[in-house]
Amino acid sequence: MAVDVIKAPGDPQIGNLATPINSSEFTKALIQNLPAYRIGLKPFRRALEIGMAHGYLLYGPFAKLGPLRNTEISSLAGVLGACGLVVILTVCLSLYAGSKPDAPIGNLAAPAPTDLDSEGWNEFAGGFLIGGIGGAVFAGAIIWIGDAFSAII
Repeated sequence: MAVDVIKAPGDPQIGNLATPINSSEFTKALIQNLPAYRIGLKPFRRALEIGMAHGYLLYGPFAKLGPLRNTEISSLAGVLGACGLVVILTVCLSLYAGSKPDAPIGNLAAPAPTDLDSEGWNEFAGGFLIGGIGGAVFAGAIIWIGDAFSAII
C-alpha cells in the first residue's frame, strides 16, 4: 500500500501522513459529524454542544474522585467544581479570541470552520459557558434524581 503525504496549501512544513486510519471513509464521516467540523453550525451552537459534553463529563471526576467524595455533598461539589473549570476554560477561550487568531487550517477528514474569526471566537466562548454549566448541572440532576428514587424504593 502506498502512503501519500498530503500537504496543506501555503506552508510546506505543515503536512499530514495519510494512513488507513485517518483517511478512511469511516473516520471522515465520524469527524465531519463532530460539532467542531459540522457544516452549517454557527459558533454559538457549535460551542453549546461542545460545552454540554465537557460539562457533563467533568462532573464525574470532581464528584467521585475529589476530596469531598465520601460526604453527602459530593454531588454539589462535583457540579461546582465542573462549573468552576468551565468558567476557567471560558476565560481562556475569551483570551484566545482577543489575540485575533488566524483562520484554522483543518485536517484530512473535514475542512475547518470559516466563521471562527475574533467575533466568532467570542460567540464560541459564550456558548461554551452556557453549555458547560448546563451539562454539569444536568449531570448533577441525574445523580440527585437517582438518589431520590433509591431513597423512595
